[in-house]
Amino acid sequence: MALIVQKYGGTSVADPDRIRAVAENIALTKRRGNDVVVVVSAMGKATDHLIALANSVSKNQSGREMDMLLTTGERQTAALLSMALADRGIDAVSYTGSQVGIITDTAHRKAKIVEVKGDRVRTAIAEGKVAVIAGFQGVSTDKEITTMGRGASDLTASALAQALGADACEIYTDVTGVFTADPRIVPQARKLAKVHFDEMLEMAGAGSKVLAMRSVEFARNHDVPLHVRSAFTWEQGTLVNNEEPSVEDPIISGVVTDMTEAKVTVLGVPDQPGVSAALFEPLAEANVNVDMIVQNTSTEGTTDISFTMPMADLAEAKSIVQKVAEQIGATKVTHDDDIAKVSLVGAGMKSSPGVAAKMFRVLADEGVNIQMISTSTIRVSIIIPSADMERAAIALHTAFGLDSGTDYSAPLPERK
Repeated sequence: MALIVQKYGGTSVADPDRIRAVAENIALTKRRGNDVVVVVSAMGKATDHLIALANSVSKNQSGREMDMLLTTGERQTAALLSMALADRGIDAVSYTGSQVGIITDTAHRKAKIVEVKGDRVRTAIAEGKVAVIAGFQGVSTDKEITTMGRGASDLTASALAQALGADACEIYTDVTGVFTADPRIVPQARKLAKVHFDEMLEMAGAGSKVLAMRSVEFARNHDVPLHVRSAFTWEQGTLVNNEEPSVEDPIISGVVTDMTEAKVTVLGVPDQPGVSAALFEPLAEANVNVDMIVQNTSTEGTTDISFTMPMADLAEAKSIVQKVAEQIGATKVTHDDDIAKVSLVGAGMKSSPGVAAKMFRVLADEGVNIQMISTSTIRVSIIIPSADMERAAIALHTAFGLDSGTDYSAPLPERK
């Protein structure tokens, strides 16, 4: 008998039909003799609808009240799925994050897990029940309801798997695994059988939506293997673990695209010690997640600083930066939300020089202008105009030998 944690994303539980289908899969897993713990996201676009509802009644929502509102989406799914399981003869009980002891810090909307107790889950398992847990949420050390950021139901699943000593952590989504690129953008993308934690972490950080970055980071740090699968086809997906790539694996594992970032540029910044700290410390205090940073060479005592951040943080970032720019004597602040980030990720970069040069040549031949560049040991990221993203991604995917040879399609095979 194995203990399996299964997480189902919003598209997997988007409507009553999908909830019933998920209940069937959980019931099948349980009847095979396994203990099952389930983590769920809100149904479909429920979280977006709740945010829109908040915007319709208030222009300045506090983090506390937004957390109280947004956590209702996952609670709804957990209760409905428990009901669907009961109809199939499976004894199930739903819990909130606070009820199972997911303790976080006090940062509303972006809380970090401090501890996972899980006592009520262990009791449910001992009683032969399926525990269905609302993802994305916890309770702070101040006993306030908190949320852990969009996509954090993956993190909930990883954290519970580690705390419970689970034998497997399955992440069910609307794709059949981790692909070399988004098949909606690059038709010849192909599914990867396995991905190393470090590569998956870079992919998530570069904008891949298959797994949330914090969940991958947690899984890597605590050595919790993840199995990314489809809740629509039920086929084998992609294993994400710490198995080192072989020398025969491709240099590049994937081309990742992201259109959810914006760029802010501060012009005429005095080139003197402490200016960068003065600019980025207030952003950090406001929990604005800065991604790429570029500072130009100083000319006549001034320089320009550009940085990117999630589009959702743009309004707050502009407000903060405008105030700081006035304080430090910068001349102007501009922003651009019509950008895209394209990244190459691959463990093979560590021992293969020339990847960046080849990338830049491919983009030059496609007439794509690069605005910013950022690198790590196994990643090269660029910022380009959003209109060029699809063309750039397809060209890079082909140039680095990742094409499958046929356009991607998603058949619905019988469950095995």
